[in-house]
Amino acid sequence: MNKSYSICFISFFFLFLMSMLMFMMMMYFIMNNMVVFLEWELISFNSVSIIMSVLLDWMSLLFMMFVMMISSVVIYYSKSYMSSEMNLNRFIILVLLFVFSMILLIISPNIISILLGWDGLGLVSYCLVIYYQNFKSYNAGMLTALSNRIGDVLILMVIAWMLNYGSWNYIFYLEFMKHDYEMMVISCMIIIAAMTKSAQIPFSSWLPAAMAAPTPVSALVHSSTLVTAGVYLLIRFNMLLEGMFFFKLLLLLSGLTMFMAGISANYEFDLKKIIALSTLSQLGLMMSVLSMGMPDLAFFHLLTHAMFKALLFMCAGVIIHMMSDMQDIRFMGGIGSFIPLTSLCMNISNLALCGIPFLAGFYSKDLLLEMVSMSMLNMFIYFLYYICTGLTMYYTVRLVMYLMVNDYNLLSIYNLFEEDYVMLKSMFILLFMSVVSGSFLSWMIFYDPYMIYLPFNMKMMVIYVSLIGAYFGYLVSKMSIYSVNKFIFTYKLSNFLCVMWFMPNLSTYGVIYFYLKMSQNLLKNIDMGWTEIYSGQGVYNIMKKYSSIYMIFQMNNFKIYLFSFILWMMLLLLMT
Repeated sequence: MNKSYSICFISFFFLFLMSMLMFMMMMYFIMNNMVVFLEWELISFNSVSIIMSVLLDWMSLLFMMFVMMISSVVIYYSKSYMSSEMNLNRFIILVLLFVFSMILLIISPNIISILLGWDGLGLVSYCLVIYYQNFKSYNAGMLTALSNRIGDVLILMVIAWMLNYGSWNYIFYLEFMKHDYEMMVISCMIIIAAMTKSAQIPFSSWLPAAMAAPTPVSALVHSSTLVTAGVYLLIRFNMLLEGMFFFKLLLLLSGLTMFMAGISANYEFDLKKIIALSTLSQLGLMMSVLSMGMPDLAFFHLLTHAMFKALLFMCAGVIIHMMSDMQDIRFMGGIGSFIPLTSLCMNISNLALCGIPFLAGFYSKDLLLEMVSMSMLNMFIYFLYYICTGLTMYYTVRLVMYLMVNDYNLLSIYNLFEEDYVMLKSMFILLFMSVVSGSFLSWMIFYDPYMIYLPFNMKMMVIYVSLIGAYFGYLVSKMSIYSVNKFIFTYKLSNFLCVMWFMPNLSTYGVIYFYLKMSQNLLKNIDMGWTEIYSGQGVYNIMKKYSSIYMIFQMNNFKIYLFSFILWMMLLLLMT
């Protein structure tokens, strides 16, 4: 166990130091407006050379700093959270592979090295989702891997289409090949690939299913690695995609994803799934802002969101541990009395998610919504944004009420334990970043201030919808959810809203039913039918029958030998 702990500490220390180094490099690059493009020749054989390209600019360095900081804190947190795990080394190595795949994707200006990182994320995420080996984990892992596989195939097709150009360094072609037919096909494929990784409609069902992974993995996946890969890819390809019709379609789909996730979170009782659906809602926000041609704002929200979402998952992990691995929020309540410091972290990260002023989420969300108000969009998209902001407040207040305010509902005699200081130390690092990172990034990234001029009511719209959402969240947590359903919706409609608009049925259960039925018939009629008779069981029965006859001859009985001799002589006489 000591060896495992030392690997945890070494990984934490190395990644944290690297994140600080990336931060210093990023400051230098942003102050001097620098971009470094490195080419490293791996193999040269006759006229064939394999070259690894690396792009370092302020964006890739800043994102790497966030990924390394969050992963270092998550590994330190795992030291305590996974302390009862026999194979802690294996878990840490998988997490490090995951981080390495993400970093490869971040620094790649080349579509082939992007595929390596992209595919690495998909494969390692499968290993991490099925880490607790049971049927639920296996199903979730398969759904996650196969949904991400669609994106991998599309990126392979992009590689094939880019054979029309001189090399796979896409970064050189974005500007002057913008209106080329091949580039339009490539950009459509890139958008669909990004939608699979960032779980936009119709690929949303894998994101809540991936909650079968250990909580430290959820904290890493939902903040800065797997789900943000699609957003980051679109930020890099943004120059190519502006003005495309498909981008307008992405705006609609991501807006609907945001709306669907916000509503589903209000009907969910699983603590981790509520936070996962909240991530899905924020991803929809990032994608829709990208679709409007504001990549810097989307990147800004991606970074601020990463900090408080990782903290939210880590707090959820402590609560689940304390509740004897219970994840249903109806059994929780009054936990602020038992674990005050974790509750503090939980509440601050929840407030940051809601965009309460001067926390990390406020700087990005407020700016995003005001830029949406300024842009030339239709009313449908405008109201969709504000309704989703109200829904964020709705499910957050509902969650806080269920966890902190309502009565404790688990067991009448229960031995609650103290907070773990290893977990608290890691959470406090993210708590500090959740408070500070928004203002710090807004000063650093946007050195040219945006001029936002709006009427008073449009300016106050965020406050209006937040207050309405908070009030509804309070009402729902005080009343029974079933009475609210009867009061507002019919049963069928609430069922539709509860299961993510039947997305799991459409993408999983509905698709696999016919294949499973067909395979059952094949198993019954072929594997257990004719094949069995003419191969396994049939041959076995024939050999068994003959061996029982041979066994009679091997009993060394004189009467049998005499009888067989007479029989043989009679046969000879008949034949002659």
